[in-house]
Amino acid sequence: MAANFSGGGGGRAMLKGLVFDMDGTLTVPVIDFAAMYRAVLGDEGLAAARAASPSGSVDILHHIDTWAPPEQQKAYEIITHFERQGLDRLQIMPGATELCEYLDSKKIRRGLITRNIKAAVDLFHQRFGMKFIPALSREFCPYKPDPAPLLHICSTWGIPPSEVMMIGDSPRDDVVCGKRAGAFTCLLDETGRHCFPESLADDQKPDFRVSSLIEVHSLLETHFDLVPQSLTC
Repeated sequence: MAANFSGGGGGRAMLKGLVFDMDGTLTVPVIDFAAMYRAVLGDEGLAAARAASPSGSVDILHHIDTWAPPEQQKAYEIITHFERQGLDRLQIMPGATELCEYLDSKKIRRGLITRNIKAAVDLFHQRFGMKFIPALSREFCPYKPDPAPLLHICSTWGIPPSEVMMIGDSPRDDVVCGKRAGAFTCLLDETGRHCFPESLADDQKPDFRVSSLIEVHSLLETHFDLVPQSLTC
């Protein structure tokens, strides 16, 4: 069941667009991130990076941004190798197709922001026959959790962030991105890892939490007035 963490008084807000994360949200997680981090940083480097992080987690992309260009290039080659391996096993997340059909029936815009490569976004569009416009990959900088990609999509749509929702499976990347942009946020938490909002930092607490994309339909019907948009661009 969808949970409302926003603490609002139950008033309905206008919503004109949804922006989705891709890996772990629209698609089933297939990348072995632990192995990828070890391949890039090494066991000792990964342990040191975790020890230096207040949260104990490591943002691999931001971490390697501090490296010299030759080391950055080698790291990105390793990351891209793991990502391309994942393309062969790409699967649509249960409920994604039905949710997109529902949004289309209501004429609600949908965009995509991922820290994956453009080739993964292109394959996603081709394989599953659905389009997210705009769809921003890692090549758009700065990437999540910076709000720039979400603000870019809102600007492209001509819709204020306050009438858009960001949906993703990462409190650190997706929820923070949405909150910094001033959008509604929805955390996809399939395993129930984040049932208790007090376990999250303030900027990682979503307005809503769902355990599957199937629950997003009822969440939207309950809490929002969906405002039809022109879907020509």
